[in-house]
Amino acid sequence: MDSNSKENKNSTVSGEEIYTVTAEKMVFGGDCMAKINGKNVFFPYAVPGEKLEIQITKNLRDYNLAKIVKIIEPSPDRVEPFCPLYTQCGGCNMQHIKIEKQRELRSQMLKECFERAGVSCPEIVVISGKERAYRSRVQLTDGSFNRRDSNSTVELTNCPVATDSINKYLEQTSQFTRPRGRVHFFGDERLVESNGPFPKLAIADEAKNDLWKQKLTGKKSKVKNKVRQRFAGTTSFGQNLCKINLLNRHTVQFDVKGFFQSNIEVLEKTIEQIVTNIGGNNVLDMYSGCGTLSVFLADLFKKTVMVEHNRDALVNAELNLQGKLHETYGVSGAKFVEQNAGQILKHDGPFDAVVIDPPRSGMEKEVCQWLCDNKTPILKSLSCDPATHARDAAKLIKSGYTLTKLFLLDFYPQTSHIESLAFFES
Repeated sequence: MDSNSKENKNSTVSGEEIYTVTAEKMVFGGDCMAKINGKNVFFPYAVPGEKLEIQITKNLRDYNLAKIVKIIEPSPDRVEPFCPLYTQCGGCNMQHIKIEKQRELRSQMLKECFERAGVSCPEIVVISGKERAYRSRVQLTDGSFNRRDSNSTVELTNCPVATDSINKYLEQTSQFTRPRGRVHFFGDERLVESNGPFPKLAIADEAKNDLWKQKLTGKKSKVKNKVRQRFAGTTSFGQNLCKINLLNRHTVQFDVKGFFQSNIEVLEKTIEQIVTNIGGNNVLDMYSGCGTLSVFLADLFKKTVMVEHNRDALVNAELNLQGKLHETYGVSGAKFVEQNAGQILKHDGPFDAVVIDPPRSGMEKEVCQWLCDNKTPILKSLSCDPATHARDAAKLIKSGYTLTKLFLLDFYPQTSHIESLAFFES
């Protein structure tokens, strides 16, 4: 019988049983786990090693969910959360843990993902930055943040993990005068051009965009919350565009509603790692977005090839790469390797390096197979999902690549979100 068996049942509260457990390891997603009568139980806001009283909140077939009722023996790594909305807001879920321990736990979860895929990891290097006031990109719904595990919202006038540019807006704009609907914000001191009345802040208001589109086309937007096809682009509006200076070397234009990293300090440090010890004739930037990495790669290679299914992002990429020898392909990675890659290799020769930053689902299987077959000497792979990154790494290694470096990219302190960077050589 395990140590957290029914013998550890203490009492009942409102008919629900209370158990004394010791929090075991933290799992991907930020919950800790324990066992009760041989069944896994998962609960948030714990630190591994703590002795707790927990109450089952949901009984499922293979596991249970629970909440902490009382902390009996707190971890020395537990701290008081600095945000008054912690556990209410749907953002942070690790503020109760010292930042050094957070990074250790995220590294452990990354390592476990790779080991489960059969990949032996080199020592994980952490690339990190500020633990607060780092987040440049946020989204408000009706002027508020979404509440955790709910469709409702939580009102706020300050977010301690957001940048000063965003907090100035939150503090100076009343809850009732903020635009309704879903609104995207990007605020950072590195912005050199933005679209709103607040300095260093760009705002993309969907309601205003619909009105603007109606004026331009004479047509109303018929469908709300339309499901986009996998490789459909977003509509880019001039008023949504902003420009940011990175590493005091390049200015990059992007759409506030499109994808762009939220932690610019860590992004700059990541770029420096990617552009170290590479160069040559040809480089491939797969899933290139607006060309954030390509503008730096183009300094080191004679020709840069960008592949990105979001063709609106490629419009910005073309502007960002002006004056540099490059080609862009507005297709999926699968279509690129099927229709274009062979001709490029025949005309220009093999790529000297590939940089790849796929979506959460990981590399398309056709792209991964193409990389396995072609054995580019240097492959630098970014990922926002450690499980799919590990899956793709296992395939690359099986084909003959060697994993030489693995980084935890700590883009989101105070959360369990994990991004990573892996270096492969063939």
